[in-house]
Amino acid sequence: MNKAKVLNRYHVIFLIQNVIVGTSVLSLPNRLSAMGYSQWWMPLLFGVVANLLLIPIIWLGLQYKDDTLFDIHEKLFGKWIGKVINTMLLLYFIVIISAVCSSYIELVQVVALTNRKITAPLLIFICMVVYIASGGIKSIARFCMISFFLTLWFIYFLKWGVMDGNISHTLPLLNFTKEEFFTASKKGLMAIGGFELISFYFPYIINQKKALKHASIGLWISIGFTFCFSLVSVMFFSQWQLKNVLYPVLNLFKEVELSFLERIDVLGITMWVFLILSTVAAYLWVAKQGLDSIRSTSKKIHLYIIAVVVFIVVKFPYMEEFQKLIFERVFYLMYAMFLWPILLCILHILRPKKSEGLK
Repeated sequence: MNKAKVLNRYHVIFLIQNVIVGTSVLSLPNRLSAMGYSQWWMPLLFGVVANLLLIPIIWLGLQYKDDTLFDIHEKLFGKWIGKVINTMLLLYFIVIISAVCSSYIELVQVVALTNRKITAPLLIFICMVVYIASGGIKSIARFCMISFFLTLWFIYFLKWGVMDGNISHTLPLLNFTKEEFFTASKKGLMAIGGFELISFYFPYIINQKKALKHASIGLWISIGFTFCFSLVSVMFFSQWQLKNVLYPVLNLFKEVELSFLERIDVLGITMWVFLILSTVAAYLWVAKQGLDSIRSTSKKIHLYIIAVVVFIVVKFPYMEEFQKLIFERVFYLMYAMFLWPILLCILHILRPKKSEGLK
């Protein structure tokens, strides 16, 4: 499979930035509510953690410049064990895609399409994702750039939250216990998930030596957005609201007052689809690469197969509680994905001769 170098620095920046921003940002203040008003600085801490985790990912990529993480697995663990690991990753990505699709479609149903079935919107959404992903990673990167500028104006909507908020909520800074910090970190860290996908499109980057710099820029742009939403949510909402309102950021949009437009929250959640499409398209493309690796052949039909499986997973008639449990648990596997490249780096160092011989 030819891995042409097609991603420039802007593609890398916006791939990192847009893939991170998804539905989790809308609910992040609620996820961090265990820390009360002291949560507002947590996105900055998550940004530092993510930036540190990028280092082993980029280092590993530089050792295998023309290989995705799927290829690296087969080189370090052998063909068959590597394919088993890749199969597990493929299942993980399918569930992640299904969880993000289900979360956003249900949110649209609650806000904009009350008492209507979600089958048609879900089908349209998946078709759009397939269309974006079918153009390859460069197509996804370009869409990420477009999405960024189409949704940048969301920051302006925070003006009303700042005007009606109370800056004193941000103090004292460290008013929480160790248990509250651990609970908030466990639930909130998944909000930065997505940066680790660079290990799958790293071979397509033109200037790989500066990939860490460009990825860090995209990461901190995303962290900047997340920090602004978290800070304004703390200023505007009470501690009870942070704990009980599932999507505080969406409720901030309801406070916007424009003489020529009503229901800004509906407009906001509708425009948010560009960010969700960016996230899901990237994960779908990676899942397709995984299926290509498992079958040792690259076919476009793999993309459609995965899309059909995702649709079935979302619409399969099983208990809603069971579905939510699966989706919630699979996100915790994201923490393993954060640490997995560190283990691979250690394995590469311990087996340098064999690794070099296989490259």
